[in-house]
Amino acid sequence: MRLSLRIIEALRNTFDTALFFATMAVKEGFSNTVARAGAVDMNPARRIAILGNGPSLRHEMAAIRHDAEAAACDIMAVNFFALGDEYETLRPKYYVLSDPQFFRRSGRSERVEALYRALDTRTSWTMILYVQHYNPERFDYRAAVPNPNVRIVPFHTTVFHGFRSMEFWCYRHGLGSGNFGTVVQNGEFIALLLGYRLIELYGVDHTLLDGLCVDEANRLCRIKSHYYDNGTPTAEPIYVNATEPPQPYTMASYLAETAELFRGHEVLRDYARTLGARIINRTRGSMIDAYERRPVGAEK
Repeated sequence: MRLSLRIIEALRNTFDTALFFATMAVKEGFSNTVARAGAVDMNPARRIAILGNGPSLRHEMAAIRHDAEAAACDIMAVNFFALGDEYETLRPKYYVLSDPQFFRRSGRSERVEALYRALDTRTSWTMILYVQHYNPERFDYRAAVPNPNVRIVPFHTTVFHGFRSMEFWCYRHGLGSGNFGTVVQNGEFIALLLGYRLIELYGVDHTLLDGLCVDEANRLCRIKSHYYDNGTPTAEPIYVNATEPPQPYTMASYLAETAELFRGHEVLRDYARTLGARIINRTRGSMIDAYERRPVGAEK
């Protein structure tokens, strides 16, 4: 019985691995675009700070600013950070966008358009903007951000399925994804590809189960809070971005996806270890349990 199960598993992994490489060949190709583009004047310590969008970032900003001014670390920002006052102060070397709202027509909003204007008009230094290779509507990022200081580089996002022994080999060559569910996780993957060996996470609260509720229309809602929000956050329906038009999550699908997201952090932790790199979570109160924890202020 055990032998038959091993044979079935081997056949399944063979099929999944072959399907992964076939999908890569058709959809994205095999170029390690991140490594080919290289890093932007990496600091000697090969240390980088990745800034998430959690509300804790407000309290961590002084420590981030101190390290950035001392050139002790490089900065990677995500999503709507360019709309804030700190953008031109911290001058991030890297910026990552991966949410479908940034390349799908159905997700476009005045705020998204304002972000692209900010990236175009406020970036007076050399910066790499990383975007998903997957772009079904062929959104023109260069037209949205014509600023020559901003170099646009795609990264691969096809989820790897197949032989576990092949997984980290693919990652080292910039191929595939561990189904990383957040832009910060994509940033970690990119930082490892660039050769950073100390990655520190700020503003990655990941309090994804806080404020969950179901409204009278049976829609799953959550109170979302970001460091750049003004006013009191309210519960809003949570939609699946991959569908068009977006459909509300069910409780079952949301919890399953959230579990996979946290598993992705474990994958990144283990992958980093194979490279001799460390990922340190500096976010106080973060729900992530996969990394070393050193919250800002804890060393005092």
